[in-house]
Amino acid sequence: MMFRRSLAGGAFLALVAFSAQAHFQILFTEDLSRVRGKPTTLTMAFSHPVYGGPDMDMGEPLAFYVLSQRGDEGEVKRTDLAEFLEKVTWSGIKNESVGYRATLPRNLTRSMGDYVFVLEAAPYYEAEEDKYIQQFTRTILNVGGVPGNWAEVQNLPAEIQPLSKPYANWTGGLFRGIVLSEGKPVPFAEIEIEYLNYDIDESKPGFEPGAHVELPHPSYGNLSLRAGADGEFSVALPRAGWWGICALDVGPVKTHEGKPLSQDAVLWLEAKDVGAAD
Repeated sequence: MMFRRSLAGGAFLALVAFSAQAHFQILFTEDLSRVRGKPTTLTMAFSHPVYGGPDMDMGEPLAFYVLSQRGDEGEVKRTDLAEFLEKVTWSGIKNESVGYRATLPRNLTRSMGDYVFVLEAAPYYEAEEDKYIQQFTRTILNVGGVPGNWAEVQNLPAEIQPLSKPYANWTGGLFRGIVLSEGKPVPFAEIEIEYLNYDIDESKPGFEPGAHVELPHPSYGNLSLRAGADGEFSVALPRAGWWGICALDVGPVKTHEGKPLSQDAVLWLEAKDVGAAD
């Protein structure tokens, strides 16, 4: 994917890519697979992560909560996190925008098990397409290697059910999932995959300069595929880092304030390189 281009060629690719960028609700926290619990910061921005922007202003989230479970047989606990939301200025590579951040005390992510963070975003008006976009985003982290509710369905309007652990993927591995709407599979759902191409500085908050990869062609910006007849899909993860998966327009509500509405499902994954034994 590291492919050198002339300045003119790079500018052309940027212009072509601008009109084909996918919208992704970022819900980021450092390290999805943790040995022990610690205070957790979650950073939220509405962006085009492979290009570092442009970034769009977020409205106040409609809901933000975590579902936690210790062990396969443990009780699932839901904790509302709205009180921790803080409006921030997100600094993208191309522009600034309104984002949100939540700094959680250690006791909320202290126990071993899974933590499923759910962000229900306010609809965003996309003027270029004259429509609204609303994304239901999930980021799942694990503490201590004890599995929990990572594969459970929340019956969201738009949702991606993991069939592989989102927080435990080797680079080059295969991730599997099912696209759902209100808990039911969506046949042949349109799916986009995008690489988080810039490091995130949570203290800023925003993207750090310097892309990890240079795209050889605009079509590599957001990779596209269709789910099968049962809503199931598979995607390879060729590089370490964060990958966003977005199922487009799968929610049941199709209009908002008299205009088309796309209710999307977003799930974030983390892949890590295989390391040598000490």
